[in-house]
Amino acid sequence: MARTEQISELVAQSRRGDTHATERLVPLLYDELHRMAAGLMARERHAATLQPTALVHEAYLRLVDDGKGEWQNRAHFLGAAAQAMRRVLIDHARRRTRLKRGGVELQRVTFSESDFHYETSPEDLLALEEALTALQAKDADMARVVELRFFGGLSFAECAEVLRTSERTVHRQWTAARAWLHRALRASDGESA
Repeated sequence: MARTEQISELVAQSRRGDTHATERLVPLLYDELHRMAAGLMARERHAATLQPTALVHEAYLRLVDDGKGEWQNRAHFLGAAAQAMRRVLIDHARRRTRLKRGGVELQRVTFSESDFHYETSPEDLLALEEALTALQAKDADMARVVELRFFGGLSFAECAEVLRTSERTVHRQWTAARAWLHRALRASDGESA
């Protein structure tokens, strides 16, 4: 059986309630998950406290503990993994700031023109999480696109597949979400100054 077919079959088995399917699925997608985690960790200023392998393992545990396994396909599974990695990183950032300072002081997050980018400190990640949570309350679809692209590293085509929409819609949502987050983070930075 070809790798793609095997992944599709394991996703289908998981959706039908086979709890062991996820355990067999992760090794097949481990390289992609590790690439996603390494991309996220490359942005970390203090990455030594959490390595990509640990991030993949923590995300895996959350996926298994979640127990839903309602993934439609490979891209949908990777989207769920991106969401799990986001939760792990946010929890890690919260622990670090709590231990380090006893609290959180929000700082500005910088966006590049070509793509969504930031230099991560725990405070930056928490500021982004707060802004992303506010965006989710305003427009859940735009927030999901940011999560899939930024935390998951998914392409526009993969995002469209996960969200069951067109690439063009994903592009529009990505552009609008970046602008909204930029304004929200700039306003947050102005309030703390």
